[in-house]
Amino acid sequence: MSVPTVNWSYPTAIRFGAGRIVELAEACQAAGISKPLFVTDAGLASLPVTGNALGILKDAGLEARVFAEVQSNPTDANLEAGVAAYRAGGHDGVVAFGGGSGLDLGKLLAFMPGQTRPVWDFEDVGDWWTRADADAIDPIIAVPTTAGTGSEVGRASVITNVATHTKKVIFHPKLLPQIVIADPELTVGMPKVITVGTGMDALAHCLEAYCAPGYHPMSEGIALEGMRLVKENLPRVAADPNDLEARAHMLSAAMMGAVAFQKGLGGIHALSHPVGAIYDTHHGMTNAVFMPYVLAANRSAITERLDRLAAFLGLPGGFKGVLDWVVDLRAELGVPNTLGAFGIGDERFEEIAEMSLNDPTAGGNPIPMTKDGSLAMLAATRDGTLA
Repeated sequence: MSVPTVNWSYPTAIRFGAGRIVELAEACQAAGISKPLFVTDAGLASLPVTGNALGILKDAGLEARVFAEVQSNPTDANLEAGVAAYRAGGHDGVVAFGGGSGLDLGKLLAFMPGQTRPVWDFEDVGDWWTRADADAIDPIIAVPTTAGTGSEVGRASVITNVATHTKKVIFHPKLLPQIVIADPELTVGMPKVITVGTGMDALAHCLEAYCAPGYHPMSEGIALEGMRLVKENLPRVAADPNDLEARAHMLSAAMMGAVAFQKGLGGIHALSHPVGAIYDTHHGMTNAVFMPYVLAANRSAITERLDRLAAFLGLPGGFKGVLDWVVDLRAELGVPNTLGAFGIGDERFEEIAEMSLNDPTAGGNPIPMTKDGSLAMLAATRDGTLA
């Protein structure tokens, strides 16, 4: 099949299809943005794909200022600098352009300039989101250039507190972008390691959402189809970065993962978040390293569920078939087998285990997380041993 050109209204307005970046200026106007702050990361800022997007805005009379002080794991220092730039420029909305880091920070830069409380007061805890002045949140246009986090269709952003080396999830319904431009042509230039890392992030979102306890059949159905799309298309884009059809399917899978994980995440993310906050590792690749070891640790609680997943994906062997597929997929894509590939030893395992229990994703793990359990998963990921 060729890449479809479609408009979706779930979970927000999504303009999906090759070449649809040409609609960026019109999307800003539809959202009521006349003076956008263009938020991206430093690596993207100087690339032709970004220059083209800025040219589209300029040709329509929307000359955007660029803010590119975005780390791979955005920090509160990045946020502070961005808020200052937003206020100084008199901006009235954000174009968040890039991977998960640019999208997450961009969303917060439309959220925070009108607030009087610190960002940590809006952490995804209970009803803390109601503390925000909703009328002071400016509109967001999201343009993903990777297929992983799905932040473009999410109502939250992840940001690192530098002082405590912890990742915090900030939530508000109006962090959901008003319009998404999902153009698979923008993802073609990703280096293979980013294609793989972001693709495995999409898989982690779908897989953990599917395994999380609780009743949410809509999320489970979306997660299942997202995993099928990853299985069939991530090896294709890793082998041929110009496979636009497979790129489009991965872009869909990423959005599906972000929609599905409102059901919950789990131990993969609960361990990956502190590792990323301490060592500044790539989030998706870190998830990929932890994935089989967390699945193995949760086996007693998810065997029946993964038996169904195996049947859906056409994998023989039930739970073991899914686990073997994950291990084989990682090997095919060049994903490291242990934390040692990141230069990480066990010197901070106690700290990481403690942090994992306080991570907001820990509650979605199929088996209640304990310090001993986290230490055991960390040891398995260090040694490369599957129970």
